[in-house]
Amino acid sequence: MKILVIGSGGREHALAWKLAQSPRVQAVHVAPGNGGTALDPNLRNVAITDVKALADYAEAEKIGLTVVGPEAPLAAGVVDEFRARGLRIFGPTRAAAQLESSKAFAKDFMKRHAIPTAAYDTFSDVAAAHAYVDRIGAPIVIKADGLAAGKGVVVAMSLTEAHEAVDWMLAGDDNKLGVQHNAGGARVVIEEFLRGEEASFIVLCDGKNVLPLATSQDHKRLLDADEGPNTGGMGAYSPAPVVTPNVHARAMQDIILPTIAGMARDGIPFTGFLYAGLMIDEDGVPRTLEFNTRMGDPETQPIMMRLKSDLVEVFLAATDGTLDQVELQWDRRVALGVVMAAHGYPLTPRKGDVVTGLPAESPDAMVFHAGTAKTDQGVVTTGGRVLCVTALGDSVKMAQQRAYDALGSIRFDGAQYRRDIGYRAIKR
Repeated sequence: MKILVIGSGGREHALAWKLAQSPRVQAVHVAPGNGGTALDPNLRNVAITDVKALADYAEAEKIGLTVVGPEAPLAAGVVDEFRARGLRIFGPTRAAAQLESSKAFAKDFMKRHAIPTAAYDTFSDVAAAHAYVDRIGAPIVIKADGLAAGKGVVVAMSLTEAHEAVDWMLAGDDNKLGVQHNAGGARVVIEEFLRGEEASFIVLCDGKNVLPLATSQDHKRLLDADEGPNTGGMGAYSPAPVVTPNVHARAMQDIILPTIAGMARDGIPFTGFLYAGLMIDEDGVPRTLEFNTRMGDPETQPIMMRLKSDLVEVFLAATDGTLDQVELQWDRRVALGVVMAAHGYPLTPRKGDVVTGLPAESPDAMVFHAGTAKTDQGVVTTGGRVLCVTALGDSVKMAQQRAYDALGSIRFDGAQYRRDIGYRAIKR
């Protein structure tokens, strides 16, 4: 079987790497892919991003299964286009992808279906947003109502930060966060600040059945000890000790299952990955920070390292509506990934720096590429998050040690990475 993975990040490299291990696979094509997928002899990069061109390619190449990695093609309706042509694809329709592509849609949906989340209001008027911030006070959370590659959220610890975020998202011409505004122009969701510990709760859905993946936790802030600006994610590990069996049961019962049922009731059945970003308070009660309609990045990398099941079989069941017949097998060990980011990330990442010292893949460690390209000069940086160095270990501490050991030989000018990925789990 030929498989197509759409996307160019670390998540797509990890998915393609795992899919290529299936005995059912003849070839895995990655569109457009990156430097890491270009270096892998089992993968083939395809320089296509346009939705219709991707469907044309899938038809011409007789692709048996397509898996969508990032949010932008989902919001552009790639699943709708493929399904209209009778092509097998895993992901949500454009309407269902609004759970991620519109923060306002998601918050209104959660309110309507009594799914636990933070109190909020939505604004397109700058003055009204500023007045609301002054009335509520800080800390407070400002979210752009549009896709922003995981960077469209500002957790403002002061009123000054909150007002700056409102101006960036609503009044700014330079659009520092790179937000793709939805119809009607710029909007923000402003919501209460929730205290607790974050975790990533990711499931597969076939429109009716739900299959949870291994739990994971990422590190959103740029700097050690969760300091600095929010990013798309600077590292992750799986499993997440904060997701106890009780928290897992509550997340399924109070958040995931009501969301799938609510989408079906609203006439928008959900298929694909559903990612609930949870805030878990000191009593173990989870509330929904946000929904994503795809796998997380960098959570995918540790999760794929731990998955022992044939991922092709899983996706075939998911696209056949038979996920209730699948049971996933996991490596009992911990997987931990450390992101190496470009100089200037997250606001102004530099491109073109040569990457050297990449270690060979081993059974316990793998370097997943994200913002890289293979050139005549070798591998060079092309984006904000460049690599995710991921390793397995019998404990969080051991996985952490192996990941940082593997990272030690890698060099590129201006490289940024955190030195404390997994610290919360170790502290526990």
